[in-house]
Amino acid sequence: MNLDHTLKSEIQAAVAALFSQSLEQIQIQPTNAEFEGSHTVVCFPITKISKKSPEETAKSLGEYLQTHSLLVDRYNVVKGFLNLTIKDTVWAGVFESIYSNPTFDQLPPNGKEMMVEYSSPNTNKPLHLGHLRNNFLGYSVAEIYKANGYRVHKVQIINDRGIHICKSMAAWLEFGNGETPESSGLKGDKLVGKYYVEFDTHFKAQVKELGEKGIDKEQAEKQAPIMQASVNLLQLWEANDTKTVTLWKTMNGWVYSGFDSTYKRMGVDFEKLYYESNTYLLGKEEVVRGVESGVFFKKEDGSVWVDLTSDGLDQKVLLRSDGTSVYMTQDIGTAILRFRDFPKIEGQVYTVGNEQEYHFKVLFLILKKLGYAFAEKCYHLSYGMVDLPSGKMKSREGTVVDADDLMVEMATEAEKQTRELGKVDEMTENEIKQLSEIVGLGALKFFLLKVDPKKRMLFDPSESIQLQGHTGPFIQYTHARIKAILRKAGAIGVQADAEALKNVTQLESVERELIFRLNNYHTKLQEAAREYSPAVMSNYAYELAKEYNQFYQSIPIFNEADPTKLKFRIALSKIVADLLKKSMSLLGISVPEKM
Repeated sequence: MNLDHTLKSEIQAAVAALFSQSLEQIQIQPTNAEFEGSHTVVCFPITKISKKSPEETAKSLGEYLQTHSLLVDRYNVVKGFLNLTIKDTVWAGVFESIYSNPTFDQLPPNGKEMMVEYSSPNTNKPLHLGHLRNNFLGYSVAEIYKANGYRVHKVQIINDRGIHICKSMAAWLEFGNGETPESSGLKGDKLVGKYYVEFDTHFKAQVKELGEKGIDKEQAEKQAPIMQASVNLLQLWEANDTKTVTLWKTMNGWVYSGFDSTYKRMGVDFEKLYYESNTYLLGKEEVVRGVESGVFFKKEDGSVWVDLTSDGLDQKVLLRSDGTSVYMTQDIGTAILRFRDFPKIEGQVYTVGNEQEYHFKVLFLILKKLGYAFAEKCYHLSYGMVDLPSGKMKSREGTVVDADDLMVEMATEAEKQTRELGKVDEMTENEIKQLSEIVGLGALKFFLLKVDPKKRMLFDPSESIQLQGHTGPFIQYTHARIKAILRKAGAIGVQADAEALKNVTQLESVERELIFRLNNYHTKLQEAAREYSPAVMSNYAYELAKEYNQFYQSIPIFNEADPTKLKFRIALSKIVADLLKKSMSLLGISVPEKM
């Protein structure tokens, strides 16, 4: 039964009967918590045909529905808002339809495809806290689209070439003494990141030294020996110099090995990897074509630009004077290649921080000017940076919060709190470690995803791990509590069955509220996809868990003498657990059976 659809039809029929006119658009919203009811009809638009005040219109409509509707039990009017209370038998029927649908948590396949890009790191440093938000956001949006019936392609572009990569290479050549992950005991990505920091340290020192000789800062930055070495490596790489390319492959290989273990612990995956080193050439070809067609122009120094001033933007370089490409060049090539590889995708989502908003405006506009209709299908999922109490992170200065270290710390803190609460008496050491990993990573993911992606946020590890409040562990604990109830029910021979649900005629208010939230799952799932916002599902899971805890506190389940009501409450508990598990899985979070 589609309650909302049926209710809307009944309201439209009531409007037609009362005011002799049809009204296609009926505005229905959830009733505010301080008023009785579950569905509120906004009656102000209806006054155009009722020729009555909003209050009189709402009262007339309420009286009609109470008399004629198969759904409405009673109503109340607050100004121009008509609050409707649905019959208990209707709510019971709604729950029965949910319970009897084994695929309720997943919308049917719609034959459409989406692509979601996330992570997309540079191969000159390990992943950090900002990458965690990026990966968790992109992965979750992909899972949400899957649950909405789409076939989803998870991809990333690995920025494996360019001046930033050459900086790590130059520093390793100068100061590395042949150091490798094996000889240093460091993960490969951390070793390469170490030399990125080394570059910055020596670069600053060299710029300062040149400045003391009277050279201005801009020239000093160009003349710094380590910078010149980096630029030389970039030119050698683009010229396919064997020695340079071999070093590049070796150091990138170290990084990929490190990334793989980090992604595994994060719990994210990818269907296809794109490499800037493979896509930038296609981008350069498109830039040349753009010059020939008059879309781009060449300056006297040989550099190629696009003029977007007539579009309210500015001029953007696409090829440097020395012929080397920029980020925009490879992004043009990557976009074209993806739509060739996956011609059926309805859209391509780029999960990239909001400091790149201008970049993507330019990219999408360039693709449009080049004649690619798919430019309209590209969307930048812009998200705010993650701050810490100590301030903003800076990779080249080595002040980032390392992703691996943070995940270890979260699991360690979860284990510490679990032991302090005395919840581990009947668990083996291996079970404790597994639970700590689930809770620690769940706390981290939930905290980073519960905030609207567009907002900048402050990450507080101690707040994220709490068992009470708007946290992942609170929801995980609620799920574990329900599973304990279901195990107890099984032990005493109580099992929910669809037949018992048909005999439910009266509900407690907390039971109605739970069914209302269960019934609202599809609406929230669709909203999360439409808004590209895992925060919608984070908040849904939290509200559902909070509502269940109120139910648990107000109704002693196993004290119920009526077997029909007992079976109904066990069934209700089961479905809540199922949807909590599904909602959290859309965020990439596991929920434990015991906690």
